[in-house]
Amino acid sequence: MATALTVATGFALLSGCGLSDHRETGPGGGGTGSAQPSIAPKAPVPPGKPLGADAHVPDTGVVDEDDATAVSLAWAETTYGYDTKYDTSPQDAVLRGVRWCTERKAAAERQYRPAGGPGNEWITWARHRAWTTVDVSSELEDDAPPDGERVAHRSLVVSGTAHGRDGWEGTGPRLNAYVKLVRAAVGKPWRVDDVTVVEAATPPGPNTSASASSPSDDPRQ
Repeated sequence: MATALTVATGFALLSGCGLSDHRETGPGGGGTGSAQPSIAPKAPVPPGKPLGADAHVPDTGVVDEDDATAVSLAWAETTYGYDTKYDTSPQDAVLRGVRWCTERKAAAERQYRPAGGPGNEWITWARHRAWTTVDVSSELEDDAPPDGERVAHRSLVVSGTAHGRDGWEGTGPRLNAYVKLVRAAVGKPWRVDDVTVVEAATPPGPNTSASASSPSDDPRQ
Protein backbone atom coordinates (compact mmCIF):
# COMPACT_ATOMS: atom_id res chain seq x y z
CA MET A 1 0.00 0.00 0.00
CA ALA A 2 1.34 3.38 -0.96
CA THR A 3 2.67 5.74 1.68
CA ALA A 4 0.43 8.72 2.25
CA LEU A 5 1.68 12.28 2.38
CA THR A 6 2.03 13.72 5.84
CA VAL A 7 -1.25 15.31 6.81
CA ALA A 8 -0.98 19.01 7.71
CA THR A 9 -1.42 20.20 11.24
CA GLY A 10 -4.55 22.01 12.31
CA PHE A 11 -6.97 19.13 12.27
CA ALA A 12 -10.62 19.54 13.19
CA LEU A 13 -12.65 16.76 14.77
CA LEU A 14 -14.70 14.94 12.20
CA SER A 15 -18.46 14.82 12.69
CA GLY A 16 -21.19 13.11 10.74
CA CYS A 17 -18.86 10.82 8.78
CA GLY A 18 -21.09 7.82 9.29
CA LEU A 19 -18.91 5.93 11.75
CA SER A 20 -20.63 5.79 15.10
CA ASP A 21 -17.41 6.01 17.11
CA HIS A 22 -16.31 9.07 15.13
CA ARG A 23 -19.22 11.32 15.98
CA GLU A 24 -19.24 13.96 18.70
CA THR A 25 -22.39 14.40 20.75
CA GLY A 26 -21.66 18.06 21.42
CA PRO A 27 -20.22 19.92 24.41
CA GLY A 28 -20.60 17.95 27.59
CA GLY A 29 -21.55 14.71 25.83
CA GLY A 30 -25.10 13.46 25.46
CA GLY A 31 -28.02 15.48 26.80
CA THR A 32 -30.60 14.45 29.31
CA GLY A 33 -33.39 14.26 26.73
CA SER A 34 -35.66 16.59 28.70
CA ALA A 35 -35.32 19.54 26.32
CA GLN A 36 -37.45 19.66 23.18
CA PRO A 37 -35.55 19.98 19.88
CA SER A 38 -35.76 23.41 18.30
CA ILE A 39 -36.02 21.97 14.78
CA ALA A 40 -37.65 18.89 13.33
CA PRO A 41 -35.32 15.89 12.95
CA LYS A 42 -33.99 15.29 9.45
CA ALA A 43 -35.06 12.26 7.48
CA PRO A 44 -32.45 9.49 7.27
CA VAL A 45 -30.34 9.38 4.12
CA PRO A 46 -31.46 6.41 1.98
CA PRO A 47 -28.97 3.61 1.35
CA GLY A 48 -27.07 3.45 -1.91
CA LYS A 49 -27.83 1.33 -4.93
CA PRO A 50 -26.41 -2.17 -5.49
CA LEU A 51 -22.97 -1.94 -7.07
CA GLY A 52 -22.88 -2.38 -10.84
CA ALA A 53 -20.17 -3.78 -13.06
CA ASP A 54 -18.63 -0.32 -13.50
CA ALA A 55 -18.43 0.40 -9.76
CA HIS A 56 -15.06 1.57 -8.46
CA VAL A 57 -14.62 0.22 -4.94
CA PRO A 58 -11.41 -1.06 -3.33
CA ASP A 59 -10.28 -4.64 -3.73
CA THR A 60 -7.95 -5.29 -0.81
CA GLY A 61 -7.00 -8.75 -2.05
CA VAL A 62 -5.75 -11.34 0.43
CA VAL A 63 -5.16 -9.78 3.86
CA ASP A 64 -3.10 -11.37 6.63
CA GLU A 65 -5.68 -11.23 9.42
CA ASP A 66 -3.04 -12.20 11.98
CA ASP A 67 -1.40 -8.82 11.27
CA ALA A 68 -3.13 -5.92 13.06
CA THR A 69 -1.56 -3.36 10.73
CA ALA A 70 -2.74 -5.18 7.60
CA VAL A 71 -6.29 -5.41 8.94
CA SER A 72 -6.40 -1.74 9.91
CA LEU A 73 -5.15 -0.69 6.44
CA ALA A 74 -7.72 -2.91 4.70
CA TRP A 75 -10.46 -1.43 6.87
CA ALA A 76 -9.42 2.16 6.03
CA GLU A 77 -9.09 1.52 2.29
CA THR A 78 -12.57 -0.02 2.19
CA THR A 79 -14.27 2.47 4.50
CA TYR A 80 -13.03 5.53 2.59
CA GLY A 81 -13.39 4.07 -0.89
CA TYR A 82 -16.59 5.76 -2.12
CA ASP A 83 -18.34 5.57 -5.47
CA THR A 84 -20.93 8.34 -5.67
CA LYS A 85 -22.60 6.81 -8.71
CA TYR A 86 -23.89 4.12 -6.35
CA ASP A 87 -23.31 5.42 -2.81
CA THR A 88 -25.64 8.09 -1.41
CA SER A 89 -23.41 8.85 1.58
CA PRO A 90 -20.15 7.70 3.19
CA GLN A 91 -22.18 5.25 5.25
CA ASP A 92 -22.48 2.93 2.25
CA ALA A 93 -18.70 2.47 2.23
CA VAL A 94 -18.69 2.18 6.02
CA LEU A 95 -20.97 -0.83 5.68
CA ARG A 96 -18.62 -2.41 3.14
CA GLY A 97 -15.85 -2.02 5.72
CA VAL A 98 -17.62 -3.81 8.57
CA ARG A 99 -16.15 -7.08 7.35
CA TRP A 100 -13.01 -5.93 9.20
CA CYS A 101 -14.88 -4.96 12.39
CA THR A 102 -15.87 -6.76 15.55
CA GLU A 103 -19.44 -8.03 15.77
CA ARG A 104 -20.25 -5.26 18.25
CA LYS A 105 -19.00 -2.46 16.01
CA ALA A 106 -20.43 -4.00 12.85
CA ALA A 107 -23.88 -4.23 14.46
CA ALA A 108 -23.70 -0.59 15.57
CA GLU A 109 -22.80 0.54 12.06
CA ARG A 110 -25.61 -1.45 10.47
CA GLN A 111 -28.11 0.11 12.87
CA TYR A 112 -26.90 3.67 12.30
CA ARG A 113 -28.91 5.80 9.86
CA PRO A 114 -27.26 9.09 8.83
CA ALA A 115 -29.62 12.06 8.73
CA GLY A 116 -29.35 15.12 6.52
CA GLY A 117 -27.07 15.58 3.53
CA PRO A 118 -23.55 14.13 3.32
CA GLY A 119 -21.92 17.58 2.96
CA ASN A 120 -20.61 19.92 0.29
CA GLU A 121 -17.55 17.83 -0.51
CA TRP A 122 -19.73 14.82 -1.26
CA ILE A 123 -22.05 16.96 -3.38
CA THR A 124 -19.06 18.01 -5.48
CA TRP A 125 -17.96 14.41 -5.94
CA ALA A 126 -21.49 13.33 -6.83
CA ARG A 127 -21.78 16.10 -9.42
CA HIS A 128 -18.93 14.44 -11.28
CA ARG A 129 -20.10 10.89 -10.44
CA ALA A 130 -16.71 10.44 -8.80
CA TRP A 131 -15.16 7.59 -6.92
CA THR A 132 -12.36 7.92 -4.38
CA THR A 133 -9.07 6.13 -3.94
CA VAL A 134 -6.95 6.44 -0.82
CA ASP A 135 -3.33 5.94 0.15
CA VAL A 136 -3.12 4.70 3.73
CA SER A 137 -0.01 4.47 5.91
CA SER A 138 0.48 3.36 9.50
CA GLU A 139 2.53 5.76 11.60
CA LEU A 140 4.27 5.07 14.89
CA GLU A 141 3.07 7.10 17.86
CA ASP A 142 5.53 7.66 20.70
CA ASP A 143 2.80 7.44 23.32
CA ALA A 144 0.94 4.51 21.74
CA PRO A 145 0.59 1.48 24.02
CA PRO A 146 2.52 -1.61 22.91
CA ASP A 147 0.63 -4.43 21.28
CA GLY A 148 -0.80 -7.02 23.62
CA GLU A 149 -1.88 -10.53 22.83
CA ARG A 150 -5.49 -9.41 22.33
CA VAL A 151 -5.38 -5.61 21.90
CA ALA A 152 -3.47 -3.41 19.44
CA HIS A 153 -3.60 0.24 18.41
CA ARG A 154 -2.72 1.79 15.07
CA SER A 155 -2.42 5.41 13.90
CA LEU A 156 -3.34 5.73 10.22
CA VAL A 157 -2.89 8.58 7.76
CA VAL A 158 -5.45 8.56 4.94
CA SER A 159 -4.84 10.69 1.84
CA GLY A 160 -7.47 10.39 -0.90
CA THR A 161 -8.20 11.51 -4.44
CA ALA A 162 -11.59 11.82 -6.15
CA HIS A 163 -11.85 10.72 -9.79
CA GLY A 164 -14.80 11.99 -11.81
CA ARG A 165 -16.33 9.96 -14.59
CA ASP A 166 -16.26 13.18 -16.63
CA GLY A 167 -12.47 13.46 -16.33
CA TRP A 168 -12.49 15.76 -13.30
CA GLU A 169 -10.08 15.08 -10.43
CA GLY A 170 -10.16 16.54 -6.95
CA THR A 171 -9.29 15.97 -3.33
CA GLY A 172 -10.69 12.89 -1.63
CA PRO A 173 -10.89 11.93 2.06
CA ARG A 174 -7.94 13.19 4.12
CA LEU A 175 -7.71 12.33 7.80
CA ASN A 176 -5.96 10.62 10.67
CA ALA A 177 -7.64 7.55 12.14
CA TYR A 178 -6.69 6.16 15.54
CA VAL A 179 -7.79 2.53 15.52
CA LYS A 180 -8.17 0.03 18.34
CA LEU A 181 -8.10 -3.61 17.24
CA VAL A 182 -8.95 -6.68 19.29
CA ARG A 183 -8.92 -10.44 18.82
CA ALA A 184 -10.35 -13.29 20.83
CA ALA A 185 -7.02 -15.04 21.30
CA VAL A 186 -3.58 -15.47 19.74
CA GLY A 187 -4.07 -16.97 16.29
CA LYS A 188 -7.56 -15.48 15.90
CA PRO A 189 -8.13 -12.65 13.37
CA TRP A 190 -7.69 -9.03 14.39
CA ARG A 191 -10.78 -6.84 14.09
CA VAL A 192 -11.39 -3.08 14.35
CA ASP A 193 -13.31 -2.36 17.55
CA ASP A 194 -13.02 1.41 18.06
CA VAL A 195 -11.98 4.38 15.92
CA THR A 196 -11.30 8.07 16.53
CA VAL A 197 -10.92 10.29 13.46
CA VAL A 198 -9.31 13.70 13.00
CA GLU A 199 -10.07 15.21 9.60
CA ALA A 200 -7.42 17.22 7.76
CA ALA A 201 -8.01 20.61 6.21
CA THR A 202 -8.95 20.14 2.56
CA PRO A 203 -6.64 21.88 0.08
CA PRO A 204 -8.15 23.57 -3.00
CA GLY A 205 -8.78 21.17 -5.86
CA PRO A 206 -7.16 21.56 -9.28
CA ASN A 207 -8.77 23.92 -11.76
CA THR A 208 -9.93 21.89 -14.72
CA SER A 209 -12.46 22.54 -17.44
CA ALA A 210 -14.50 19.58 -16.25
CA SER A 211 -14.76 20.94 -12.72
CA ALA A 212 -16.31 24.18 -13.96
CA SER A 213 -19.29 22.41 -15.48
CA SER A 214 -22.12 20.62 -13.73
CA PRO A 215 -23.89 17.74 -15.46
CA SER A 216 -27.60 18.41 -15.73
CA ASP A 217 -28.62 14.84 -14.98
CA ASP A 218 -28.80 13.27 -11.54
CA PRO A 219 -25.15 12.39 -10.73
CA ARG A 220 -26.21 9.16 -9.06
CA GLN A 221 -27.98 7.81 -12.14
